[in-house]
Amino acid sequence: MAFQSLFMAKAPDADRTKHKSVIDTGKYRLFTVIVKNQQEALEVTREFFQKEKIVSILLCPGSTHRDVAEIIEATKGQVGVSVARGDNPGRKIVHDALQREGFFS
Repeated sequence: MAFQSLFMAKAPDADRTKHKSVIDTGKYRLFTVIVKNQQEALEVTREFFQKEKIVSILLCPGSTHRDVAEIIEATKGQVGVSVARGDNPGRKIVHDALQREGFFS
C-alpha cells in the first residue's frame, strides 16, 4: 500500500469537486484539493481520512493554529498535520499576491 497524503489549500472561488488531483507513483499517493473555507476543509479531511486512509495532511500557509487544531480533531489525532510556512520576506510576497487576486475581500 502506498503512503497516502493530502495537500489542501483555500481559494474563494474553489469548487472542491473540480479543483482536485491525484499523483500516484506506486509508493506515494498525493491527493490535492482546493477548498473554499475551513468548513469544507474539515469535510474533505473527514472524507479522505475515512475513505483513503491518509496518514499525512499538508495545509497551505494561510492556515491558522485553530484550523490545524480542528483538522487534528477531525482525524482523531491519527494523521500527521503540517503547515507549509515560508520566511518572513517570502510570506509578505505571497500575501501581497493573494491580496491582489482578491483572496481577502
